[in-house]
Order: sequence, then C-alpha cells, then structure tokens
Amino acid sequence: MAVSVGIGITNDCDLNCAHCYRPQERIYQLSLDEVRTICEALDVASFNMGTGESWLHPEFLEIVGYLEGRGIKMSMASNGHSLTEMPGSLLRCFHDVEVSVDFATAEGQDAFRGQGNWTCAMQAIERCHAHDVEVTILATLMNTNYDQMDGLVAVAGDVGANLRVNVYQPVGQNAFMLGYEQFWEGFRRLFDAGQLLSSSEPIVNAMLGLDSLSGSPCGRHSIRFTPRKYITPCVYWPQPDLTLADLDGRGAEDILASEQFQRARYVPDACRDCPHVESCGGGCASRRALLGDLNQPDVYCPLVRGDTVNLTATLAPSKDLPRGSNVCTTIVVP
Repeated sequence: MAVSVGIGITNDCDLNCAHCYRPQERIYQLSLDEVRTICEALDVASFNMGTGESWLHPEFLEIVGYLEGRGIKMSMASNGHSLTEMPGSLLRCFHDVEVSVDFATAEGQDAFRGQGNWTCAMQAIERCHAHDVEVTILATLMNTNYDQMDGLVAVAGDVGANLRVNVYQPVGQNAFMLGYEQFWEGFRRLFDAGQLLSSSEPIVNAMLGLDSLSGSPCGRHSIRFTPRKYITPCVYWPQPDLTLADLDGRGAEDILASEQFQRARYVPDACRDCPHVESCGGGCASRRALLGDLNQPDVYCPLVRGDTVNLTATLAPSKDLPRGSNVCTTIVVP
C-alpha cells in the first residue's frame, strides 16, 4: 500500500522558536542511506519534510536528487531560510512548499520568531512563486494568536498562498495550549474569512458536519520518521517505541499494524456511542496521549461537555496538497 511519509531529515534550524517541538539538545539527522532504506521498504506516495530547516542537512542536495529520481512527490515546511537559500533548480523539484507564519503582522511575527523573520518568510514566498511552486502559509494555532486567524487569511490572500493551520500540541510544555473557547473562536475566525479546502482535524471535521474521515489520518495513511530515527504515527506522538532498525523486512502494513500505531487509533470508551465516532475516532490521539490518557475524549470535544458548537464553512475547489489528508490539520484559501 502507498503511504505518505512525513520526515524530519534534520532538526537543525537557524531559529529557536518558543513553541517548537523539535529536540534542541543536539543536532540529529537521517542520512541519505537511511532515506534510501525508507523508500526501498515502503511504497512512498509523498515525502513531506519538516521539523528542522532541511537545507541545513549536509546531504540535502543528494536526498532531493534521489527522491526526484524515484518520482516521489515532495513537499517541505520552512521558516523561509531553506527556501531563500537553496538553488532555484532544487526548489523547482518540490510539488509544494510551506512557509511558517504565525502572526498577521511583521511586528508580531518578529517578536515571536526573531527579528527579520517576517521579511525572510515573505521573500521566500515571492521566490517560490517566481519558480512556479505552490505555496502554503503554515500557522500554529495557539493561545497567543487564535484571534488572528482571519488576519492570517488576509495575509495569505495578499501573497497568493493557501493557509494551513495546525493546533498547538503540548510537547514538553503547555505554555501555548488553547483553552476550549479559544480553540473554537480560532476556527470560527478561520472559516469566516477563508474557504475550506480540507479539515482532517477530527473534532473540527465532525463539528462541520462533514464526517469525511475514518478517524485521525495519523497512523492510518501516513508514517513519520524523526531525526532521532524513530518511527511514529504522528510527529507529536510521545514515547515512540519503533526505530529505523524495526523497518528491516517490514512493509507499511506491518508498521501500521504495530502496537504503537494501534494505540494511535484507540477510541475512548466515552466516544463509542457518539454519532461521529466512525469519522472522529475520539479526536486527536497525540493530544490525548500528551495530556496523559488515551481513553479520554479530545479536550476540545463539545459533545462530552453537553455543549453545542455552530461551525460552518464555505467549501473551496479542491487542490492537490498532500498534507491536507495525512495529518490532523485544516487548510483554507482566501
């Protein structure tokens, strides 16, 4: 079976953002030979690079050349650095790219990520357009920016980009975790300002009345590889127990059937009679695991609170954006 591979070939980065989940005690990376091992073991439909700034990997040129030679669809997330530094010929190898922007103003972005990052991000977007590469702004929805989601849609419109939103996950800390009301206010603002391309954030998908999932896509349609050589169902998954060594002689079916991946698909007892259970599956498993109990429903679920969330969105024409169906995320267009 074909799977989407999410991978951090390196955790090296030129920034040190407060909300980042990447390990920062030292630099880890996957070698070209290890990338070959992954591609030879799995039927890879798409190869999505993130975690660190991929351009900083010493074998980045060779890795991209190898993947292009195999005809694998590539995408990459960047704070702007990789996209402004790599040669244009290399940039054009990517099916699409994402540029991290979390705030709707230069002042807010630079205060959070570092002076000059807004300019770097905007230059990266302009350069990608010049090379005819599809661009998506990638934002992390946090308690510090939930009220700027409509502003970020406007920014995306100004620069001709899509907007993808990931909910902040409490990896190692919960300083930026959304409150319940903040979570839903952020999504209301997002859908009031933008048209929906896709939402695979399970509880959001359910409250939109779409019920178009089969649970979280993490660990169902995608496999993650971290710079520390772990295999996980989700980039946020705590305490992984599979490594690259476990890939020896095993295909995608075996990995997806492993105990760790089965845990990522666990449905909480309280959710089993819910009308949305087949689609939502209890919400984001990594969020539940990070908060200490996979058997508890998603903390943002209104139904277990006896609450009602009125959420509507205008659907946009479809686009081929691989990350829209292989992680818990939401993508809109202005």
